[in-house]
Amino acid sequence: MNLKYFHTDISRHIWETKYRFHNGDVIHDQTIEDTWWRIAKSLANAENNEKKYWAQKFFDELKGFRFIPGGRIQAGAGTGHQVTLLNCFVMGTIQDSMESIFDSLKEGALTMQQGGGVGFDFSTLRPHGSLAKATGTIASGPISFMRIWDSMCATLLSTGARRGAMMATLRCDHPDIEEFISAKQDNNELRNFNLSVLVTDEFINAIQNDEDWQLVFPISNADDKGQHQTVMRQWSGEVRPTTCRIFKTINARNLWDKIMHATYEYAEPGVLFIDRINDQNNLWYKENISATNPCGEIPLPAYGACDLGAINLTHFVKHPYTEDSYIDLNGIKETTTVATRMLDNVIDVSKFPLPQQKQQALNCRRIGLGFTGLADALIMLGLDYGKQSSRDTAVDIMKTICYTAYYTSINLAEEKEVFPSFKRDEYLAGGFIRSLPKDIKSKIKKHGIRNSHLITIAPTGTTSILANNISSGIEPVFDFSFSRKVLELDGNYKNYQLKDYAYSLWETMKNKDASLPHQFVTAKMLSPKEHLKMQAALQPYVDNAISKTINVPEDFPYEEFQSLYMLAFKNNLKGCTTYRPNLITGSILS
Repeated sequence: MNLKYFHTDISRHIWETKYRFHNGDVIHDQTIEDTWWRIAKSLANAENNEKKYWAQKFFDELKGFRFIPGGRIQAGAGTGHQVTLLNCFVMGTIQDSMESIFDSLKEGALTMQQGGGVGFDFSTLRPHGSLAKATGTIASGPISFMRIWDSMCATLLSTGARRGAMMATLRCDHPDIEEFISAKQDNNELRNFNLSVLVTDEFINAIQNDEDWQLVFPISNADDKGQHQTVMRQWSGEVRPTTCRIFKTINARNLWDKIMHATYEYAEPGVLFIDRINDQNNLWYKENISATNPCGEIPLPAYGACDLGAINLTHFVKHPYTEDSYIDLNGIKETTTVATRMLDNVIDVSKFPLPQQKQQALNCRRIGLGFTGLADALIMLGLDYGKQSSRDTAVDIMKTICYTAYYTSINLAEEKEVFPSFKRDEYLAGGFIRSLPKDIKSKIKKHGIRNSHLITIAPTGTTSILANNISSGIEPVFDFSFSRKVLELDGNYKNYQLKDYAYSLWETMKNKDASLPHQFVTAKMLSPKEHLKMQAALQPYVDNAISKTINVPEDFPYEEFQSLYMLAFKNNLKGCTTYRPNLITGSILS
């Protein structure tokens, strides 16, 4: 099984079915080392000089899963296939016309065909039952069109394409928001979508003050403006506030309660605090964001893309399970420096499904460097995920990655050039940039920066299994021994028995029959607030966002559940997603 790198059957299976390069019966990657060399050489081709030197540096970081690039990078780099190396995209603004709607559908299909997940904001589509003046017809509303996207995704899956992922967002003041909230409560509806409500600060204030809330939609025809009650709102796809017709007035707390009950009972929709996302956006001066990639870790403008990679923290724990254990921050710095350069190069060697996506990526050079294996690393250090000491250690790690990535990007700007959309004064005035150390800001002022955004924490679900089943992303360990359903090449699911990486290491190093020490905690042993506290602790050092699912016990009281989302808002998170066991969504893990 090539035990040098693969310790489990499922890890090798993931490599063989998802990332090993072969054309039909011709196998190009004989070993996982061949895969790492393929990726390293491909990304080194973006270098102007010393390609062999950088290929070796890149290989050294990839070797043994020290740095784990996003799945599309691993599957596509150096293959010559017409595929994108970017994991996910947010699609362009859907204009409220039949032609634009189906153009957007086509763009989404082409993007998913090449392996990219997609996010869409449907807030620009007029509400159900309203009159389309140009044709005299009645609009069917955004939910009806979402069903067409859902069918498209299912059709692509049936052709053997990579499993699709889509995110749909809708503003909290759209007239069809109540239908959107309940859209996935039918087990047959919109199964290929994740849903998130775009929650504004104004809506939060209305909830807190128990005020009325107006559901509105932009007026497209100037002649209509005198016929209806109107209000000014900053709307999706618009540069500045626009005149909106008031369709309906409801109680803000009642609407919030509908969102909360749906999430409590059905695990959807999630919530995105969209004003905070835009206020903290490094490119606030040129973007109005209203959607994210399917897992929520990268808020993106129209045609924006996710260029993802994760540092495997388990590699940097020295002397695990001893009194001398520590996290090697200097090693993390070295890996961060090389990984930042690798992800920057991905932009130059990748194919793009659409020219608008390529232009957006080249203009901003957004990347998303993060980590995976946090929970396992904490266990190996003797730290309990739910305690303050764990959060302090995680902050030290995240701060190291963030600041090192920013210094590296500044150096890359000196060596290569700044990203084209960089405007020094405006960039330095951004909310996140103002929070950086003085030295970083002064260097940005002097030299500029190569990448508009640098940091994220992605789910890393499949790639973490590839790396011998380390804990994924920021998440606590699901369980130390469990079964997982994996999609096979024939379209069927197969059950694999897994052991957590840190648990397996403990069994190897210690007596198998000895009771586990205190730090061996699982997701279900932690309170929802302990989940949320970890996310909140790291958000100040993440310029994109964090993909985190807060596990909620089935018997968790609704009143306490509801307060989690307000706590997330007060803790300056960009969004919140919870999972409470329910009959509709089921579970991949058991």
